Amino acid sequence: MTDQELARRIRAHPWWFHTIDLGDGLVTRGEPVSPVLSLPAAIPEVRDRSVLDIGAWDGKYSFEAERAGAAHVVALDHYVWRLDSGARQAYCDRCEAEGRLPDPQQIDGGFFVEDGYPGKVGFDLVHEYLDSKVDAVVDDFMTMDLDALGSFDVVFYFGVLYHMVDPLRALHRVRQVTKGVAAIETAITVVPGYEQASLIEFFAGKELNADYGNWFAPSEVALHGMCRAAGFARVSTAALDTGPAAPRWRHLARRSARPQGGRIVVHAFA
Repeated sequence: MTDQELARRIRAHPWWFHTIDLGDGLVTRGEPVSPVLSLPAAIPEVRDRSVLDIGAWDGKYSFEAERAGAAHVVALDHYVWRLDSGARQAYCDRCEAEGRLPDPQQIDGGFFVEDGYPGKVGFDLVHEYLDSKVDAVVDDFMTMDLDALGSFDVVFYFGVLYHMVDPLRALHRVRQVTKGVAAIETAITVVPGYEQASLIEFFAGKELNADYGNWFAPSEVALHGMCRAAGFARVSTAALDTGPAAPRWRHLARRSARPQGGRIVVHAFA
């Protein structure tokens, strides 16, 4: 396709998650850029380094790493790229109508199309428009052969951890492919008066961002500990955004201590 035809299709594409500035006034119509990932210290140095972007979706951070001079970038996804989102939503609606919670196994892997990648269209359009050399891998990070995938100087794990039914195992696998630093962005829980406690909030329903596929939000202290337990030698908080956030409705031990939302980026070093 010509650049003009590609630009037309990018503007017409109905479902963008990422807002990506492609230059010449062409910007994808995605969600607002994450405030915490926009902070200067959030993204590690990638120039001349290999980068793995786990859960790449539309590829914003994969393409940004390429633009920033990364030696090699791999964008890995399977959930969004293979998902039949309509079937997933219909299942959640049925569960709500019946007064029951969705089955985590169904949410995690029950609605994939057999042929084609409907959620990869945006990535492919941008990839072609930018004449990108980013390698795309369609596979499940939690079950794929990590030896075949290899290890990377920098690993992006943005907006994925709270979707994991087994978050500690997920972090252990992130450690397996990290030979330098993993930048991990996730939702966290903040409980006034318990800032130094190692806490993990569990969401049985869709309490976090109205999504049944969101399961856990650790406190900052818990996230550091989880990364260390997964095998990382050192962890530091690179960026933190805890407000303004409306308190969640559930109470903990003290009636005045209501968990609040936030986002964090930690750098976990191999």
